[in-house]
Amino acid sequence: MIKRLGGDNIMKPRIAIPADTLAEATNIINERNAAFAPKPIIEAVVKSGGVPVILPSVNPDLVKHYLPLFDGVIFAGGSDVDPTFYGQEPRQQLGTTNRKRDLFEDELLKQAYKAGKAIMGICRGMQLINVSLGGTLYQDLSENPDATIKHSQAAAGNLPSHHASVEPNSRLVKLVGERTFVNSRHHQALNDIAPDLKVTAKADDGVPEAVESIDNDQILAVQWHPENTFKHYEDSKNLFQDLINRAAIVAQKQR
Repeated sequence: MIKRLGGDNIMKPRIAIPADTLAEATNIINERNAAFAPKPIIEAVVKSGGVPVILPSVNPDLVKHYLPLFDGVIFAGGSDVDPTFYGQEPRQQLGTTNRKRDLFEDELLKQAYKAGKAIMGICRGMQLINVSLGGTLYQDLSENPDATIKHSQAAAGNLPSHHASVEPNSRLVKLVGERTFVNSRHHQALNDIAPDLKVTAKADDGVPEAVESIDNDQILAVQWHPENTFKHYEDSKNLFQDLINRAAIVAQKQR
């Protein structure tokens, strides 16, 4: 169990959560294309000692005005990353994309990385981080001949479905151990790894399940969804607590 920040007098780190967009039409006009953030991530941030700050996708030129508002950021799950961001045209198995969100989060990641913010990625978020820093993706796991595990589980999302092996010298191993049981609902995966990242966990078929920054502790991203298992699994709690602890260090330096 890693250390949790305590005390009401301690300034809590602020964690940005870039919003997704509600695609379905509703009878209430204000909810059409409304920005929203996943409730389980908000709850995990609060229970871990952070303050969530929701950032709607806006013109990327406004990202610099967001930077002073947060100490850490979680890039969450969602639609596929537009393949034109990594030099490819869309292929038959590509899912739904949201270019507006991609443009905003790409710029947010780059500026947050340059500014030294604590960064966490979840599922699509890990893929977005890899692409923004110069990596590529398999648009669908069918493009990877070695991918044999079911990575889009039929089991309930709050239950683990396959294992991942963790590198012994990684930051992640201190949080989840050398062998962890994870939930999984993705059809894309990392292909070429960005120069500033290293793979620190893999599924048994070799599909990357986690990445970290090479030279520091700034980035830790996972392919699974710890927000859905946060209430019942210590590994998931540790991932969010680690982000809060890293963001607290940023807050001490920058506030």
